Amino acid sequence: MTHSLTTATYDARLARLRGRLAAPGAQALIVTNLNNIRYLTGFAGSAGALVLSLDRCVLLVDGRYEEVVRAGQTAGAIAPVDVARVRKYDTAIVDHVVAGGWTVVGFEADHTPVSQFRRWSEGLGSVELRPTSDLVESARVVKDPTEIRILRDAASRLSDVARRIGEWVAVDRTELEIAGDVDRALRQAGFEKPAFDTIVASGPNTAYPHARPTDRRVRKGDLVLLDFGGVLEGYCVDLTRMAGAGRVGAEALSLFRAVREAQEAAIAAVAPGAMTTEVDAAARQVLAHQQLGSAFVHGTGHGLGLDVHEAPRVGPGDPSEAVRLESGMVVTIEPGAYVVGLGGVRLEDDVLVTTEGREVLTTAPRDLLIV
Repeated sequence: MTHSLTTATYDARLARLRGRLAAPGAQALIVTNLNNIRYLTGFAGSAGALVLSLDRCVLLVDGRYEEVVRAGQTAGAIAPVDVARVRKYDTAIVDHVVAGGWTVVGFEADHTPVSQFRRWSEGLGSVELRPTSDLVESARVVKDPTEIRILRDAASRLSDVARRIGEWVAVDRTELEIAGDVDRALRQAGFEKPAFDTIVASGPNTAYPHARPTDRRVRKGDLVLLDFGGVLEGYCVDLTRMAGAGRVGAEALSLFRAVREAQEAAIAAVAPGAMTTEVDAAARQVLAHQQLGSAFVHGTGHGLGLDVHEAPRVGPGDPSEAVRLESGMVVTIEPGAYVVGLGGVRLEDDVLVTTEGREVLTTAPRDLLIV
């Protein structure tokens, strides 16, 4: 099943972006972040650039993609923007800006290397290159109905993969073997690729939040942490579950129960109008009450979309940097506690903010799976 976005959607996104050019005082914008280009046009290549002004939008692609883009436009899968074939992207960007006659041009400061900025500056002379931040990303935060359908479908598929964990986790199997099983299951479920390198950690390795799978073999009594995600039609979903290899110790069980309670509290705090810092605090307070405050070493979650980590960040910090949740936002809720010498626990689910409250998109059981 596909949930293809329409050219009308892309037209609306481009129109909204044009309306935002006034804020930085720019007459045009150079877009080089590939996921921002995909969001605005539907083009999903490994290279490209977009030059947008109030009356024109040009998609710059090299010879590998020109016909792909034109075919996509004919099929209605890519926005009906102007297409220009280029040999060198920086040269083409400079040429299009000069041809446009603009005096102030914005660029994505968070995605432009200094070396690239220097090349543009040298070619553009008196044209002012004005840095911008989050002009496109701020629009991506609230998902439209088609994006929500894709994410809901992806989360359902990911939950089905998670329900198979018991097939793979077993004493004497290595973390690498288990991770390989997860990755194969993601492909079988219809995902284009993993959203990130699959994490499988066992025993003492669970104490490291982003441990890489190793050739360590699962032993009796181990906790096993599995964190994995998939990409469907460009959109990322992400989930973490815990297993136990036979009977696990009382301390490990207590750690799991504390994290489970913290996650439940944070999920319950997700609602339109809630601040991201409030959701984070709900999880953090539970763990602090269990004397595990210092063991929670990362934020409670992050936004999901074309990037596996995008706005809004659900974590502690300056209240002025907090984001008010809105219906249509999709975030992970993933508190964890990590104790060197004992191990670590993390539970993660994907949650859609709705007008009434929340919808947990990932539905695989959260109980500690004993294998």
